[in-house]
Amino acid sequence: MTNDDYIDEMIPYVEFADNANERTPCVLVLDCSGSMRGEPIKQLNAGLKALEHELKDDIDASSRVQLLIIKACGKDEAVISSDWTDAMNFTAPTMEAGGLTPLGKAMELALQKIEEQKCLYDSCGITSKRPWIFLISDGEPTDYDWEIVAKKCRQAQMEKRVVVHAVGTQGANLEKLAKFSVMEPKRLTGLKFTEFFLWLSRSVSCISKAAPNIPDQLDDIGEWNEDEEV
Repeated sequence: MTNDDYIDEMIPYVEFADNANERTPCVLVLDCSGSMRGEPIKQLNAGLKALEHELKDDIDASSRVQLLIIKACGKDEAVISSDWTDAMNFTAPTMEAGGLTPLGKAMELALQKIEEQKCLYDSCGITSKRPWIFLISDGEPTDYDWEIVAKKCRQAQMEKRVVVHAVGTQGANLEKLAKFSVMEPKRLTGLKFTEFFLWLSRSVSCISKAAPNIPDQLDDIGEWNEDEEV
C-alpha cells in the first residue's frame, strides 16, 4: 500500500472522528439523457445548487445528511458525479445531458453504494437513519435488465433497508418508474427542479432530526408535484 492509498483509506475515519453525529444517507439518481438538453438540464443544475446552499445553511442537516449523486447517461453507464459527502462539504456537480437512460444500472449502483456506506458506518460506530434514494427521470429505462433491478429496489424497500422515491418530469413513463418503488411515483410540474430540491432539503433535514420509526412517505410535498394518477 502506498502512502497515498493509506491517506485515502483513512479519510472517512478522520471525517467521522471530527463529526460523530448520526447520518441520514440520501442518494440522487439523475436521468441526464439527451432529452434533458437545454432548459431541463439548466434547471436541474440550478436546483442542485439550491440544494447545496439550503443544506449548508441548516446547522443540523449540514452535519447529519450525507449525499451521493449518480448520473444515468450514455448507452449503458452509471457514473458517480459526487461521492458520499456530508452536506457541509457538498458542492453541487454540473450535470451534462447526453445518451440514453440506463436507470437500472444507476439504481443498482445506488443500492451497492448504500450497502458499502452502511458497513462503513457500522465499522466506525456511526448510527444512521434509513437511506433514501430519489430517482428522477424524464423518460423511461433503456437498459435491458432494468426490471430485475427494479424488483431488487422494491424488495430492499419492503425489507426496510431503503426508501425509494420515484419522480418523473414531463414526458416520463410513470408506469415504469413505479416499478422501482412500493410507493406511487410523483410528477414534477413543469421544470420546478429548484422547488423540488428545496423540498428535498427540508425533508431530509426533518428526517435527520426525527425520532425512529417515522413514516416513509412525507405528506407535505410542496408546490412542485403535479397531481396525476399513474
